[in-house]
Amino acid sequence: MIATINNSIAKKRENGEKGFTLIELLVVILIIGVLAAIAIPAFLNQRQGAWASQVESDIKNAAIAATQFSVEHNGSYVDGADTLVGAVSNGTAASVPAAWSDAGFNSTEDVTLTFALDTANPGEYTLTGGHLQRTGDVWTYSSATGVIDAP
Repeated sequence: MIATINNSIAKKRENGEKGFTLIELLVVILIIGVLAAIAIPAFLNQRQGAWASQVESDIKNAAIAATQFSVEHNGSYVDGADTLVGAVSNGTAASVPAAWSDAGFNSTEDVTLTFALDTANPGEYTLTGGHLQRTGDVWTYSSATGVIDAP
């Protein structure tokens, strides 16, 4: 049976017909489908990791800005009308508190951050962050430990 099919294909090719057979085309489409099934989930996982990296990067940059603000204000995170306490919502330039941007912080789009002083220890603070694409996931940074707790 297979020999008959091969002979038929060979005769067609001898008569000057060029091109791919239906079987060859189906095999190529099948291979492309299998590769896509493997690649798409891997791509989606990379996006999740990128969103997490954006939040962690913003938290680290905000911690540096908080330290810079504190140094410029004699170790205090609150100085009269100027205060670092605040929140960055949706990572837009308009939502960054002036004290944060003055201390060198630039936010990333879709990342939200909240800065809160520890009432028991005024020299310590907590940064809480999240990404709009990863709803429900919250990253927390404590100045006491210097560690970012990821979800």
